[in-house]
Amino acid sequence: MDIFAFAMKMEKDGETFYRDLAQKTANQGIANIFEMLADEEVKHYGTIKSLQGGTHLVAETDILGRAKNIFERMRDFNDPLRIDAGQIELYRQAMKFEKQSENFYLDRADQTKDTEQKQLFLRLASEEKKHCFLLENIVDFVSRPRSWLENAEFFHLENY
Repeated sequence: MDIFAFAMKMEKDGETFYRDLAQKTANQGIANIFEMLADEEVKHYGTIKSLQGGTHLVAETDILGRAKNIFERMRDFNDPLRIDAGQIELYRQAMKFEKQSENFYLDRADQTKDTEQKQLFLRLASEEKKHCFLLENIVDFVSRPRSWLENAEFFHLENY
């Protein structure tokens, strides 16, 4: 399997994983974030496909800003969290997946001689890092929702 096919499969698997998580999550706000993550994986798939075809397109995303808005709405509506330990473990699994994806793209960036491809792989690695950061915040949020929302560090999400 060539590198592009592998990367596209990885992104497709990520999309499936997040859509599945969204269906398993009782909290609508968190389900919406997982749907956004799935949509991001679709964008990454398209980016890799364009790279494979010789075009170089990377869509800019604002997932952290959009997620912050969802968290704030959840706080404002006092939406109760019904998350069990198994669910949190799935979120941690997703964090590992994003970290592996980030490392994969960083490795590809190191291995390519093509400057444009290198920049695209670095950009994809940066996007995966944002996803990992978001998932870390979800794990923190579901583990301790009241203190997490009041924590001043929460407000650095959009500037990450």
